[in-house]
Amino acid sequence: MSLRKYLVLAGVAIFAVTGDSLVSSGMKQVGTVALNHLPSIILVVFHPQIALGILFLLAFFACYMAALSWADLTYVLPTTSVSFILLTLVAKFILHENVSLTRWLGVVLISLGIGLVSQGPVLTPQPRRTQSGDCLAETASGRMER
Repeated sequence: MSLRKYLVLAGVAIFAVTGDSLVSSGMKQVGTVALNHLPSIILVVFHPQIALGILFLLAFFACYMAALSWADLTYVLPTTSVSFILLTLVAKFILHENVSLTRWLGVVLISLGIGLVSQGPVLTPQPRRTQSGDCLAETASGRMER
């Protein structure tokens, strides 16, 4: 795998962690938002931290789509799950959230799972598909040979 692809996967993790952290921090400042009150939901998007978090999450999504363009979902999703580990560390040490022992054990299990899944192939080889034009050509050549 090339350096560019590793950077895309790192971008997925870093952008996700940064975006989620900014949105979480911003929502703690804003307070409770009721889903049945649409204007308050729209206004909260314009809070500076939340807006910046959304931009980071858009960057995450762009990197995620780029990764899916050259690798299987079963490779990209677990590999980018590194963000769960980073997000737990950010939540504990930067956002000062209480992270229980159960959650730390979950992070350990996720880490083990990432290690196992990332050992497989990046892309599953696909059987060669004939294009619709190839099928017509094969049919026509088969008729000519008879």
